[in-house]
Amino acid sequence: MRRVLALLTGFVMLFAVPGAADPVVRHERPPRSEEELRADLDQILSDPRLAGASVGVVVRDPVTDRILYRRSPDRRLIPASNAKLFTAAAALEALGPDFRFDTRVLATGEQQAGVLSGDLYLRGGGDPTMSAGDYRALADRVAESGVRVVRGDVLADDSYFDDRALANGWMAVDEPYYYAAPISALTVAPNSDYDAGTVLVRLRPTRPGEPVRVSTRPATEAVEIVNRARTLAADATGGFSVRRAHGTDRVIVSGGISAGSGTGRALSTVADPTTYALDVFRHALRERGVTFQGSGEDETPDRARVMAEHRSMPLRRLLVPFLKLSNNGHAETLVKTMGRVLRGEGSWRAGLEVLRSRLDELGIDPANYRLADGSGLSTLNAVSPAQLTELLDAVRDRPWFEAWKRALPLAGAPDRMTGGTLGGRMRGTAAEGNVSAKTGSMTGVTALSGYVRTRTERPLVFSVVFNGFLSAPPRGLQDAVAVRLARHGADSPEPVPGHGEREGPSSSVVDIPATRPDEAMFECSWSKSC
Repeated sequence: MRRVLALLTGFVMLFAVPGAADPVVRHERPPRSEEELRADLDQILSDPRLAGASVGVVVRDPVTDRILYRRSPDRRLIPASNAKLFTAAAALEALGPDFRFDTRVLATGEQQAGVLSGDLYLRGGGDPTMSAGDYRALADRVAESGVRVVRGDVLADDSYFDDRALANGWMAVDEPYYYAAPISALTVAPNSDYDAGTVLVRLRPTRPGEPVRVSTRPATEAVEIVNRARTLAADATGGFSVRRAHGTDRVIVSGGISAGSGTGRALSTVADPTTYALDVFRHALRERGVTFQGSGEDETPDRARVMAEHRSMPLRRLLVPFLKLSNNGHAETLVKTMGRVLRGEGSWRAGLEVLRSRLDELGIDPANYRLADGSGLSTLNAVSPAQLTELLDAVRDRPWFEAWKRALPLAGAPDRMTGGTLGGRMRGTAAEGNVSAKTGSMTGVTALSGYVRTRTERPLVFSVVFNGFLSAPPRGLQDAVAVRLARHGADSPEPVPGHGEREGPSSSVVDIPATRPDEAMFECSWSKSC
């Protein structure tokens, strides 16, 4: 998250956090030897911001299987979103890169003269990319079949997953925020980043002193908007908050925006994604002239026939928003889906059993790490840098490796779906366009693990995990490590941005890039995992 932070309620009031100066690494001769490499990495990691913190670093050569550098390699640390590396690898092994999610509309009863003498069922298969447009397309298929009247009800079936919506170790304070959205087999994503289980709240100014105009995208009755926000004078400085009250569907909008300003936007989680999806589908049916008696939730009977179906993009494509943008909901959906497909139970327990089993086959001993979720949001997770580099090494010979590596954030690449959470980092260095790595951030936690090629085209895998620091996240030190690895064997030294100078917005990046219109630059109250 940037040195510029916003009050985490949606938002808007920004302030700067100064970075600390980093020691300068200079060389009187080209930094070629491994001895020099170790000395330079030791110097980078001697930064006073890491005093008292837990620091784990491993650099290995996957060709020779040699360890080039290690510091507390086996210390189990909170990995934050580096846990997504485990989840992605296990899902590719267990489900395959061509796996797709299914969402179906099924019917019971006979259909005659536009009348269905039975019920309609909306059955979810866990697809985290389902948009309001996709539900409208399903409603189109129902209307095109000739149905105009449903004598029964429209029912939601989310039984593909169990009814636990939040994983162990998630903090209650994070519940209202998009990165901790509840998990369901039926859900809605309001944007092209596929932040399932959230709704986009939009604020428009009216006349000074009057309430702002609030709407949601998609339109839904699954949340109750409580509008306490006011339109301010045109020259006033605005700031607003969008926050769902704990354990309810009430979304409280407060603060204000100045008259004549543009639309304010923020994401809010919904309390019940299944109700949300059903509400969006019901609206779509009514827009197409299809009437029905009522609605609710029930499991689909075996005798029901398929009327419409939507299939998601394949897993190999879903990996891009999942890993580039560090989407927590995608990770948890994949865990539950692995459990459902391979154990017949769409739960975290079953899914994590599959994850451990598949990673064990890749050589990652399940006795030496703990994962309580798939995203890294849980504070109960514990993984060592050695295990992260072992995984990064082990997957290099898998048939899906290239899709996996392309889905990792790429240092310095400005396009969001290329650079992802590394798009603003390490620009203008040997690491730009060269380091493919997964970021991870929570309060007091930052991690960076992935791949780099040296100047002599030597491939390396690395993991740098910091826990327990009290400063602003020292990501510049992780970047300095990655840049130094990229320079290994170089004929001449080059400066390391953010190392030897004060860090600022130009050398760091929000883990969810600031170009997202629905999120300002912010730090979470506790545990955003990116």
